Amino acid sequence: MATAADISTKPKETEGSGCVPAVAVENLHKTFGTNTVLNGINLRVNQGDTLAVLGRSGTGKSVLLRLIIGLIPPDSGSIHIQGKNIAELSVDELGKAREKVGFLFQHAALYDSLTVAENVAFPLKHHRRKMPKSERNDRVQRLLTEVGMEDSLNKMPSNISGGMQKRVGLARALALAPEILLLDEPTAGLDPISSREIDDLILKLQSERHTASVVVTHDLFSAKTISNRLALLNQGNVIIEGTFEELQKSDDQFIRDFLQHP
Repeated sequence: MATAADISTKPKETEGSGCVPAVAVENLHKTFGTNTVLNGINLRVNQGDTLAVLGRSGTGKSVLLRLIIGLIPPDSGSIHIQGKNIAELSVDELGKAREKVGFLFQHAALYDSLTVAENVAFPLKHHRRKMPKSERNDRVQRLLTEVGMEDSLNKMPSNISGGMQKRVGLARALALAPEILLLDEPTAGLDPISSREIDDLILKLQSERHTASVVVTHDLFSAKTISNRLALLNQGNVIIEGTFEELQKSDDQFIRDFLQHP
């Protein structure tokens, strides 16, 4: 278990792994005006691992994901994707790095004017322009089957439930066969049954695809279910990182309160 004192230093290599992490965040700072959102955090995720990032609202969890994908720049610090510092990449190189990262937005962010199938096909049309239409259609069909939405290809997003929209959003995030997944509140706004179905789906995909995943969530049950490590943010800092069992052993009052009332 890593405490705040440990996490203030540069992340260490996972013991015995000797591998380049899929995602490495080092001494990352981000402020908006006078609001310090991230205050020098360090995190790493190896291929095949899932890190759940927890914290109260407004603690910078979603900002962290947008920093990792390069949608907003950090004030200082570095973000490495498979060993490459994204701040040092050209526009073309950054584009190629992003193709390795699938992003599930908090509210699925489907295009209202496109069908379910067209939403999933959207990344392929833009990043795999030479892919034959028949091959693209086959991939869309496979992805929607993988997430249990094969019967909804021609439906509009407004005609499916929130849980179904999350499934379609996940299929779209997988369209380019990413090696890294960033999931922003995958179970937010869903009923308990739909939430557990999304958890089961994420576990299935992780097992089959061996992706590295960073999951931002308020859902502690989901975090315990789908991740092998958890990091808790508070006031811009990672105050603890470890397994759920390690977090439970902490004597820190904030950590104990959060685990009881997330």
